[in-house]
Amino acid sequence: MKSFIAILGAGKGSWGHIARLISEQEWKQIFLVSNDWGKEHFDPSKVTKKEVEWILMNNRAGFDILKDTIKEKLPKDELAVSLASGSGKEHMALIAALKEKGSKYEFVTLTGDGTKFF
Repeated sequence: MKSFIAILGAGKGSWGHIARLISEQEWKQIFLVSNDWGKEHFDPSKVTKKEVEWILMNNRAGFDILKDTIKEKLPKDELAVSLASGSGKEHMALIAALKEKGSKYEFVTLTGDGTKFF
């Protein structure tokens, strides 16, 4: 079973997408990359009874700090990655962290035909 990791950006419009991905699949673990504001305003307990591990970062920090913050918390599991929310800088930091750690991953998204993995 895969673990799930997603960027949870400041734009609340994409949060529904992340919430559905959390609730519509069985995940070994769930990781949300965000900042303090995202953690305060997104309540994953409304969509899942599973524990969520937050990877909190300062979006104004330099790229290497963001990447290393994410890399430290990445599990060794195979991952399903969502980039539906967040900024390009955050996305790049996550992808670089996955690459540096040698993580096995695939992207996951919701489509009109359901959940798709790429």
